Amino acid sequence: VQLQASGGGLVQAGGSLRLSCAASGRAFTNYGMGWFRQSPGKEREFVGFISQSGGSTYYTDSVKGRFTISRDNAKNMVYLQMNRLQPEDTAVYYCAARPPDGGPLEKIISYKNWGQGTQVTVSS
Repeated sequence: VQLQASGGGLVQAGGSLRLSCAASGRAFTNYGMGWFRQSPGKEREFVGFISQSGGSTYYTDSVKGRFTISRDNAKNMVYLQMNRLQPEDTAVYYCAARPPDGGPLEKIISYKNWGQGTQVTVSS
């Protein structure tokens, strides 16, 4: 599956953005989908995950209650709704596909395919 993330931009603190991830390929529903982010000088970190059906989601503690992941399997799309954004959320955001036999949700190595990333900048 090939992935392309979009929707990033510049937003003021407290604002919202919705990122989209478009997937190509008929096997999309076989994959759980994750979102990661990477800030300059920092390692890429786990943001959240949604299961193949969309019935289960998981988030890193720093975004719980602010970010929501959803997916539309009919459209091969995954979304990351980000509310109450803070300057520390500034990063390049990546979507990634995890196969059914993948490892831990928060580990980069568990994901087989990655999108190109979209920049999110939150000004204070």
